[in-house]
Formats: sequence, C-alpha cells, structure tokens
Amino acid sequence: MIVRTLEECRNSERRVASETWESVRMLLKDDQMGFSFHITTIFKGTETHIHYKNHLESVYCMSGEGEIEVVGGETYPIKPGTLYILDKHDEHFLRAYEGADMVMACVFNPPITGQEVHDENGVYPLVD
Repeated sequence: MIVRTLEECRNSERRVASETWESVRMLLKDDQMGFSFHITTIFKGTETHIHYKNHLESVYCMSGEGEIEVVGGETYPIKPGTLYILDKHDEHFLRAYEGADMVMACVFNPPITGQEVHDENGVYPLVD
C-alpha cells in the first residue's frame, strides 16, 4: 500500500512549478500503477499552452474557474465539478480567470516520471 499526503509531496521534489502552474505529483511512474496522479494549480490570470502528444490526461476541477480552448476548436468553461478528458492529444490553452487559482486533480497515462515540464510546444517528453 502507498500512502502519501499532499503536504508531504508539496514539500519534496514531487512539486514542480513554472510561472503559470504548480504540479504536485503524488503518484509517479516508479510507483508502478500504470498512471500518474497530480494536484495541479493553475495560477489566476494566467494562460498555459499545452499539447500532450505522448500522454492522455483527465482533469477534474476542484476549485477556481477558467476555460480550456482547443486549438482550432471550441472553448469550454471550467468550474468546480468539471471534468475534461484530453483523449485525442488535444492541443489547447488553459486559462485561469483572475478571481482565484484553479486547483485540478489530474491523471496521466502513460505515467510521468516526476520532473517533466512543458517544452516550447507545450509537450511533455515520453520517457521509456
């Protein structure tokens, strides 16, 4: 059995941050569960370009509000209780509105190793 708290993960190398987001990676590839699980905060008033060419992701909004704009497609509102699934490696922009940070629970398949950050194209590398 694996038991971890958000606080202990936040105060370790499992916390990775950029100018627009912070991701606390609570479950990683080394845990051998076949997926990874993160609590990600999108900072209020920011926009992040993301394109997971190598990963599928499901995201559940726990707090805050914003939107996801699919490149060349629709824009969807995000608020607490919204789940969005990037089942087609959808390139998108993720925006958190000015009012508050958006806090999201995220699941990745395949799992990430822990220190990934978006490259210039919004992609996480695929690590074998």
